[in-house]
Amino acid sequence: MDLRHLEVFHAIMRAGSVTGAARLLNVSQPAVSSVLKHFEARMKMKLFTRAGGRLHPTPEAVAIFPDIAAIYGRLDAVGRLARDLAGGRLGTLSIAGAFPIANGYLAKAVASFITSRPGTRVTLQSMTSPQVVERVASGEVELGVVYEPVVNSEVETEVLMSTGVACVMRDDHPLARRKEIDVRELASHAIITYLPQNLLRGYVDRHLSAAGIAPRISVEISVSLTGMTLAYYGAGIALVEPYLLASMPVPGLVARPLSPRIELKTLLVRARAASRSAIMEQFVPHLRATVAEMRGD
Repeated sequence: MDLRHLEVFHAIMRAGSVTGAARLLNVSQPAVSSVLKHFEARMKMKLFTRAGGRLHPTPEAVAIFPDIAAIYGRLDAVGRLARDLAGGRLGTLSIAGAFPIANGYLAKAVASFITSRPGTRVTLQSMTSPQVVERVASGEVELGVVYEPVVNSEVETEVLMSTGVACVMRDDHPLARRKEIDVRELASHAIITYLPQNLLRGYVDRHLSAAGIAPRISVEISVSLTGMTLAYYGAGIALVEPYLLASMPVPGLVARPLSPRIELKTLLVRARAASRSAIMEQFVPHLRATVAEMRGD
């Protein structure tokens, strides 16, 4: 037997007649009769008898129908799965982000995205921007979110937003009352900022150097969350990426921009040769909307 035999048999069992089966399958009545005749010859048994103008299944047909119906039940399930995948309701999100991004608004966007898509599975990795780019280029993750610059011919980028480094401090700090902080005012305060090997440390150093400031760095940290924690406990002003605090507010901490501002771009990174899944094509606009809401755009 082949799938066409099973398809015709299943349709006749559902419709109760050759005419009804032909209508279900959108084919001619003679075509259904021909396939049924061939199927019965292949099975070496009669599957239907005719009485009162209708087909009646034989005991043999009744016996094999549950297994054939199960096959079509699985086919229907595959069809529904394919429609859900194409519609972005199911699938796998494979994402990597630089540390403060992955632990902040990227995690927030993932959480709100999957609440309405309970069939979605997510992998979300936190690492340095260069490591994220490597994972994307190798095909280990579909989407990366990193800080500029990105120099890798195997990936393509698009700007997610302009971001930067700001002052995170306790809300009772003398500078917390300002809407923004002149960079020269940092000269008399203890500073917490990134280790020299961190990408963002270069932006901080160049900015302070341009203002003629030799900062009093009290603690060097590898990730923004550590700097925020230190600031909370009074170790100084943390010069860190502020959107982690915006995504996960901590009572008692505030973020204030510097003047002039330390600006850099956050980039979406994808492999050039990779195809794009339907669910990821829905997630990226959702991520942009999450960022716009966070920024008050």
